Amino acid sequence: MNEELPKVEESEAPIKRKLELDIDVTPKNDGDNPFAKWVHLAKTIDAWRIFPRIFVSVYIVLLYKVVIWFMALPEPNLEQSALVSIVVGAMAAVFGIYAGTSGQSKKFKGE
Repeated sequence: MNEELPKVEESEAPIKRKLELDIDVTPKNDGDNPFAKWVHLAKTIDAWRIFPRIFVSVYIVLLYKVVIWFMALPEPNLEQSALVSIVVGAMAAVFGIYAGTSGQSKKFKGE
């Protein structure tokens, strides 16, 4: 194992060569998108408007409980009536936003 490597003289110039390479840069399309099912699921959830419906349903339950609580009070004061007024008024805004955002969902035909 004690073989000596041949010594290269430092005065030798490096060898320069030109190479031509052909590289295929076209993308390979295997045909199937692995995320197509997830994209379809996302479009379906958007078309069904699941999250806005859940939000409006929860807000309806909140509105119902607040109104029932307010009607059960023997002598409501100004602060309590202001709270109920804000919750009822906000329900109109929530429903208006919910009803006015259906334009995006009508683009999806379920295809």
